[in-house]
Amino acid sequence: MPEPTAHRDAHQDARPAAHQDAPAAAHARPAADAPPGAHDSTADPDHAPPGAHDSTADRAYWNTRHRDHDTLASGGHIGLDRPGNEIFYALRLGALLPLIGDLADPAAPLFVLDAGCGKGHFARALARCGHRVDAFDTSAQAIALARAEGGGPRYSVAALDEWRAPWLYDAVLSVDVLFHVLDDAEWAAALRNLASLVRITGRLIVTDENLTARRPRGTYIVHRPAADYTAVLAPLGLRHTGFTPYGFRENEVGFHVFTRTR
Repeated sequence: MPEPTAHRDAHQDARPAAHQDAPAAAHARPAADAPPGAHDSTADPDHAPPGAHDSTADRAYWNTRHRDHDTLASGGHIGLDRPGNEIFYALRLGALLPLIGDLADPAAPLFVLDAGCGKGHFARALARCGHRVDAFDTSAQAIALARAEGGGPRYSVAALDEWRAPWLYDAVLSVDVLFHVLDDAEWAAALRNLASLVRITGRLIVTDENLTARRPRGTYIVHRPAADYTAVLAPLGLRHTGFTPYGFRENEVGFHVFTRTR
């Protein structure tokens, strides 16, 4: 992506707490290593992880980045200063909340999964809104820092196609993650796994540009058209029901919403 210039009918049955490191084996799909999830929004090739197709090198890159940069820059845009990232996060959160829903009830919270949560900025915000949040990232460094912050979410270390849960979610979101997955087979496996975790009438919310053709940027970002997402998700019972742009400077990324209809 270019560098910026300045429902509710939640499950009410009793559901056990999520495992901290090893999710339960449910809704399982074949596992294959996928590049790490993290809320990164810079397409600057100077900041690209080494060996973009090498998941081990990718994980090392994200671990280092989360260790060396502050909470916002490490998972936001390292080309922005702190105030810029504060605005960037606030705008995305403001656009995201209406897509998830505003019906939060302690007796029947919405179950939300943040896939590729980084240090947990969005996960904590959603937990503060009354939702029950599970969150995972492939970076052990990021998850350690997220757990240290606390705030309600249950965190785990996992890749996008590895996460398993004993329940389905009202909303599964993956913010600024999937366009870092360059390999199409790995990308599709991750998308299918996330889709398998969405309950009937629930939503899968992923971020990308709103394109009609594929657009690589730099050395570790590839933006895919909505038709590519639909080709994977429609056979699984999810329909593309909307696109909400971030509205941040010249950034063209936004939230694609897919609703499970069957």
